[in-house]
Amino acid sequence: MTSKFLRSILTITVISTISAWAQATGAPPAAPSASTATAPANTIATGTGSKLGTINIEQAVIGSNEGQRDFAALQKKLEPKQNELKAQNDELEQLQKQLQTQGDKLNEEARATLVKQIETKKKSLERAGQDFQEDAQNQQKEAFQRILAKMAPVIVKHAQDNGFSMIVDTSNPWPQSPILWYGEGGDITKAVVDVYNAQSGVPAPAPAAATPKPAAARPAAPKSTPPAAPSSTPK
Repeated sequence: MTSKFLRSILTITVISTISAWAQATGAPPAAPSASTATAPANTIATGTGSKLGTINIEQAVIGSNEGQRDFAALQKKLEPKQNELKAQNDELEQLQKQLQTQGDKLNEEARATLVKQIETKKKSLERAGQDFQEDAQNQQKEAFQRILAKMAPVIVKHAQDNGFSMIVDTSNPWPQSPILWYGEGGDITKAVVDVYNAQSGVPAPAPAAATPKPAAARPAAPKSTPPAAPSSTPK
């Protein structure tokens, strides 16, 4: 679920949520300047410490136990519509293939009917696809905002308790954000996620089970070399 169109909605959500918590807890806002007025706003909290830190908000929210649970549930919820759109697309491709392979063999009326059928289905699929993408974006945004609103005080408290003067979001790489380079030492993503997971009480998701390997067929007659033992780690 970590898609490009989800990333495009994060900046405003992050800024409004974290800024509200930073101001509520008494952290002084950064003074605006001409250079920062037009730069992509990915600064998420300021304080009175002396260190500069980073956090990948996208990774923190979606990678938390709650985020993994909720986004997996959302993906499952969206699957029926995705499958429906795929079926419509497959049907459209079959009709297009039919036109390519049989178009010159059809009479004028039959060919015109097939062309009209393709155009109708194509327009219908495009509208359905746009509606689905908008709905998926809205639901992803709502889930992201819900978790971030609860994670915001954890971020601000961690920054204040550990002497950070500023925390910046590294979800988007340069040049989408003004951060050209940063070191791993000041990243607080894992620390914030660990604290948030403990506070939320949401257990870590169970690892996905793999399909067990079928048992090897028993040979009809014994061989001098014994058969290999089956894998001891089926999931």
